[in-house]
Amino acid sequence: MSDVVHETPVAHHDEHESTGIGNRKLGMWVFLSSEFMFFGALIATYLLYSNRGGFEGTYPSEIYDIPFTSVSSFVLLMSSLTMVLAHNALSKGDQNGTRTWLFATAALGAVFLGGQVFEFTEFIVQSDMTLSTNPAASAFYLLTGFHGTHVAVGVIMLLSLWGISRRKGGLSEEHGMNLELVGLYWHFVDIIWIVIFTVVYLLSVPSA
Repeated sequence: MSDVVHETPVAHHDEHESTGIGNRKLGMWVFLSSEFMFFGALIATYLLYSNRGGFEGTYPSEIYDIPFTSVSSFVLLMSSLTMVLAHNALSKGDQNGTRTWLFATAALGAVFLGGQVFEFTEFIVQSDMTLSTNPAASAFYLLTGFHGTHVAVGVIMLLSLWGISRRKGGLSEEHGMNLELVGLYWHFVDIIWIVIFTVVYLLSVPSA
């Protein structure tokens, strides 16, 4: 009777560490954590100068259009929902649904960016508040502009995945991981905006 040797399967998923999280996903979490601290520093800088008097020129809190910004915020938050729907569609093998929701997410992000450009234009043209007007204005533009840059990068990544999904075969399992990572990034961008909108817009007190 010949001996039968049962080999133990060797895991080739070298992307997994002792944490049980893939290297790419862990790297994304580390990156987002560092970004969170960076945004925290920018928000703290804005709060430091937004209530400090003695500077000439218009303060951001004096000219906020809360209703308009609220609509823009709602648009961005809805993009988190479409991002979830895109991920769910891919997990079910629904390539058409994945394409639709990816494009919808990118479109909502673009609408938010358009609103931010409009807001900046109004502040500069109508209220004469530029980047160099005073420290509060500088901190505001730096914070919101930095967030807008993150949204723009996210839109580019979403459109890239949308373009890949249009190819023959659509998004593969490997691309599914890419979609998950982009989803993490996009949800982070949305969460950060909730914090910015609440602290910077809603809770700001006009300077004396």
